[in-house]
Amino acid sequence: MAVDKNGNGIMRCPHCGASDIAPGANGKLKCAFCRSEFDSKAANQFGGVHDLKDKEVGEGAADIIPSEEYILTLKCGTCGADVVINADEAQTAKCHWCRNILSINQKLPNGAVPDLVLPFKLQKNQAESSIRQFVNARQFFAHPQFKKEFTTENIKGVYFPYMIVDVNAHANMKGEAEKKLRSYTMNKKTYYDADVYNVEREFDLEIDDLTVEASMDKLTQDLRSDTKNVINAIMPFDTENCTAWDPRMLRGYTSEKRDVNVKDLEKLVSAQAGDVIRYNAKKTLSFYDRGAKWNTEEFKCNGIKWKSAYLPVWLYSYLEIKNGQKLLHYVAVNARTGETMGSVPINKSKLMTTSVLIELASIVLWFFYMKIFVFGNDDSDGDTFLFGLLFFTPGFLFYWLKYNRYRNASARHGHEKETKAEMKNLRQLDEKRETRKRLRNSRIAGENDTKVNGVVAQHGKEMMGEKMANYLGIGRMIDSHPRETPEGQKYQDK
Repeated sequence: MAVDKNGNGIMRCPHCGASDIAPGANGKLKCAFCRSEFDSKAANQFGGVHDLKDKEVGEGAADIIPSEEYILTLKCGTCGADVVINADEAQTAKCHWCRNILSINQKLPNGAVPDLVLPFKLQKNQAESSIRQFVNARQFFAHPQFKKEFTTENIKGVYFPYMIVDVNAHANMKGEAEKKLRSYTMNKKTYYDADVYNVEREFDLEIDDLTVEASMDKLTQDLRSDTKNVINAIMPFDTENCTAWDPRMLRGYTSEKRDVNVKDLEKLVSAQAGDVIRYNAKKTLSFYDRGAKWNTEEFKCNGIKWKSAYLPVWLYSYLEIKNGQKLLHYVAVNARTGETMGSVPINKSKLMTTSVLIELASIVLWFFYMKIFVFGNDDSDGDTFLFGLLFFTPGFLFYWLKYNRYRNASARHGHEKETKAEMKNLRQLDEKRETRKRLRNSRIAGENDTKVNGVVAQHGKEMMGEKMANYLGIGRMIDSHPRETPEGQKYQDK
């Protein structure tokens, strides 16, 4: 990619020097004069986090100043959304949330111009295919009105505002962990014996491109009225391929303005950085199969860098109105990776009827089970009776599983696992302290080494309850690849 020789940052065609450039196919740029396509030059390379000192804020991540120099924000009178257009090319736009036609008379003061933009890579037909496949896989219990009205013609390409943050952190964590020795049964109760270790972990962690939404409506989600959590769930983006901002990149797409400043996101970023640190520390604890409990966690930020960016999403929206209440459903596609997540309106009557039939069938099976194994068996015990109670759960479990599959209220970005981070200068202490016997729990009491604090969709916890949310991964990290490692007896430098 060529730039203006005067250094003003304007992109020019490397073949003919023309500046009339627009997004092309597969994330490339296309020259309108000579029609050649070329790759945009990445302006957000990974690395260099260890050099961060203090706090750096990119020009585009500075506090919002009203401006209409490059782009214009229109206010949707129907749903209240803010839509950004290129004022030099269009005087009207279509709202990507409710598809209402907007006019320039509905303009608002604009947000700050971003530092970076990530070009669209997936074409509209590819996004249509992904969305259609997602919806078709959820046809049986989908609402009949939705099935009748669904069409991929409503898909819009949208640039959403994000903050991309690099953090140079230092962690010092102390606590205890347990290694199971044996499990056994006494008086029909299961017990565990375990060795207890004092554990300490001290290390530097370079967090590269931690990405958070930079619009208030997606930071204060109410899952009872909208499903914007699915947009969070299609992350991560390949942010290392972001290019320097140019308003012409908006050609053919709409965008949403950034309406929060760095100070509004510092608490969330601090919590998510802590989650990344805790997840990486968890990787060093795979020897302890009963988990760990941190008594102290000291996280220090040696340096932090903030940049604002527009990241690309293909978005489908559908408004469900039932009993006077409105619920906006979205199906979103990451326009770089193709990751797709969404919410489909549910025919609750059909789902409830099916669940009741399953429950009735399970109760009939329960009756025969009790007759044969409990009432007709003098040797039956309490465990046999309790096992029989499981026959009362299939209908409820079926309803919950199907509802979650269609609604995806628990979907979120696994920032703690999916953010690139590199651990350095690890010092660890694993010192056996004692052996605990006849423990009733299969995990260590007070386990918190998998805790997640920086979850955006907090309403998920309120609606489902803390225990269920943790089981689904909201507020809990799940390490699916534990590894056996030998314990240490002293500090080790690695």
